[in-house]
Amino acid sequence: MRVLILGGTTEASDLTRLLADDPRFETTLSLAGRTAKPKAQPVQTRVGGFGGADGLATWLQREKIDAVVDATHPYADQISSNAVAACTRLAVPLASILRPAWQPRPDDNWLSVASAEAAADALGPEPRRVFLSMGRQELGAFATRPHHHYIARTIDPPDDVALPPNIQFLFSRGPFDITAETELLERETIDVLVSKNSGGAATYAKIDATRALGIPVVMIARPHKPSGYAVQNAEAVVAWLEQQRVHRAPSCSARGV
Repeated sequence: MRVLILGGTTEASDLTRLLADDPRFETTLSLAGRTAKPKAQPVQTRVGGFGGADGLATWLQREKIDAVVDATHPYADQISSNAVAACTRLAVPLASILRPAWQPRPDDNWLSVASAEAAADALGPEPRRVFLSMGRQELGAFATRPHHHYIARTIDPPDDVALPPNIQFLFSRGPFDITAETELLERETIDVLVSKNSGGAATYAKIDATRALGIPVVMIARPHKPSGYAVQNAEAVVAWLEQQRVHRAPSCSARGV
């Protein structure tokens, strides 16, 4: 059975490890290419986009893919939309790993906003020391608020975008632990954290640390993310794939685009 995993997350890495030595599945992992040096994976890996829903549908048909797993980041809404469109067109089974969002506790101080631009606005007129833990794609939104001091944590340097003048970078990849996160927030005398609601355990320690230190969080809400059959983890995907093998329709090579 030929399987495509749309990856880039911890769940995708977990799934590749489960499928790598399983002779029932011939697995390809697709990465968007936003990280310069992604971790090596134990299955065949491709990097880069497909060219929208049409390009993905063409690739699925050419490669005779029998099932697709969307294990992309909760904020990767465009590729998920393309996957739903392409798989619906070809009648290729699609499962989506839906990572639960973080939920505020009573002792958290969160302000939920709709975008990075709204997060920049929410920082207010008084200069603050801001920890940006949200990836590099939206850092340009904070260039319009140059009166703050920013500490931005990313895996790679940002793309060629306008940045606020007073910004410091920390290049690091999770997971992170609460002790290190607390020390970081204290050492940098952080006044406020800006974060995406990524969910999962790998970067949740920063939320624990803000709670312990009484630091407010500006939380960028998730976009609407189209999905296929909903599962919560890699193990559930394997069970779903086993069901697809039993009830498998003809290979998508026999289906028209």
